[in-house]
Amino acid sequence: MTRYADIPKPIRSGIVIVDPERGTPQRIIVLQFNPDSLERSIAPQAAGGTGDAGGGGSGGDRNEALRLKGPAEETWKFTAEIDATDQFEIAAPDGIHPQLATLEMLVQPTTAQLREASRLSKKGTIEISPIEMPLTLFTWGSKRIMPVRLTELSVNESAFDINLNPIRAALSIGMKVLTVSDLPAGHRGAELYLAHLAQKERLAGTVRSGTLGSLGLTGADIGMGARAASTRMGRA
Repeated sequence: MTRYADIPKPIRSGIVIVDPERGTPQRIIVLQFNPDSLERSIAPQAAGGTGDAGGGGSGGDRNEALRLKGPAEETWKFTAEIDATDQFEIAAPDGIHPQLATLEMLVQPTTAQLREASRLSKKGTIEISPIEMPLTLFTWGSKRIMPVRLTELSVNESAFDINLNPIRAALSIGMKVLTVSDLPAGHRGAELYLAHLAQKERLAGTVRSGTLGSLGLTGADIGMGARAASTRMGRA
């Protein structure tokens, strides 16, 4: 007989705000429900150009066709849901205002930071550095922990209590994975990205390689194609 205690609790996805100097979590935002789907986009940073050089070619330096300038640019999009009615045991006098505010502050400087920038401006400081936000990590289980920057936060509030506090909302969240190309050398976020990339490498190494026979090919087919190409280049 299966008992409730024997059923493993689902792991929640979430966002961790980290002190980049000490590496200690400052705040953990656990998503109430795991999104039903994730949209991921991965764009390689190719070294070659993309202009048209004529003759049907793709343009750019042919010696750069297989080269990469750096890590691929990866973006994530998903919809998260927040519903106060699903947590009757937790008092929510402000509805889901606190949860929404927590997420919105990921893309907002604090009042203290804005006041300090204003103070420096009034003192006549010529150059004021842009406000630096804390290091943000997105976690999707133990195999996906990556530094990110929120690029999109769209909120659709769909239910309210008698005081017009929102009690249900769907949030469209877009994120860009920060790589060693985005962060300074030695930054904790850069090291976390390298760990994320190393995890991908380990997982890729567990896949059993296919065979040419599965593709209806033999080693001779590949060799003949390479030799034919070499011959054509020699005649050119």
